[in-house]
Amino acid sequence: MENEKVIEVYGLSKKFREVHAVNNLNLNVHKGDVFGFLGPNGAGKSTTIRMLLSLINPDKGEIKIFGKPLHKNRIEILSKIGAIVESPDFYGYLSAYKNLEIIGRISGGEIPRKRIMEVLELVGLEKRYKSKVKTYSHGMKQRLGIAQTLLNDPALIILDEPTTGLDPQGMKEIRDLIIHLSKEEKKTIFLSSHILYEVELVANRMIIINKGTTVIEGEVKDLLNAADLKVVFEVNDPQKAKSLIQKNSWVSKLDSIIDNKLIFNLSTDEIPFLNRYLVENSIDIRAIVPRRSLEEYFLNITESAG
Repeated sequence: MENEKVIEVYGLSKKFREVHAVNNLNLNVHKGDVFGFLGPNGAGKSTTIRMLLSLINPDKGEIKIFGKPLHKNRIEILSKIGAIVESPDFYGYLSAYKNLEIIGRISGGEIPRKRIMEVLELVGLEKRYKSKVKTYSHGMKQRLGIAQTLLNDPALIILDEPTTGLDPQGMKEIRDLIIHLSKEEKKTIFLSSHILYEVELVANRMIIINKGTTVIEGEVKDLLNAADLKVVFEVNDPQKAKSLIQKNSWVSKLDSIIDNKLIFNLSTDEIPFLNRYLVENSIDIRAIVPRRSLEEYFLNITESAG
């Protein structure tokens, strides 16, 4: 990925009455990134996106996009951004093609037929371009929303929870589309989500925020390092298993015991060796559940926020 910064956020804050929706937030998105913007519901993600799109003004802090201050270059910057905030809305009684044509006019110009058909093909809707949008599935409407963001060939695409309400197949279609837009169309993508797994599959960099503040930011491959695992072994006889472990070097890997679950800090390579040791000593293994420490943390803050 290139080092050129597309989004720079410094000390961003926004307060609604007594609630700090965003509190001294910092983040950087580089050219070519699929940047995962993660946090539980209510963490401040949508408020941040609205400030990035100049829909609301921050109380404090600075936003630079494409190397320029947003508040001084609003029109120029926004002309290079495509965005979906919440669920896209269309005229259900009109075709997909007609909707995009109207959206193009509202945005300030005639969009050539060729470009409309190009974006419909990009999102896999070219064969249904004449169909009324009311006949579309939720996933198809989401893809049409992404087509809308592409009409003016933006350099930056901002997607706010694009898979909300989709079934697994619909989620996969959106993920595949995001990967295609990044790799083949060379777009920088800012992807907001409250689902760690979803972001892990498509993003190269990510940030987790909670209560409007940065928790952790970095490369996905580093943050989700497979060597840093908590592995739960569910066994038939936890007391016997504990006794065996305490007599062996595996005791240094034991984190805790909860009911019939022994929790270890292991690398992926160590899991089969520990499994074999327990089985050879007549411990029945009912389940082995690896969980990365970041995933554990993210689930904890998500559950506590809920």
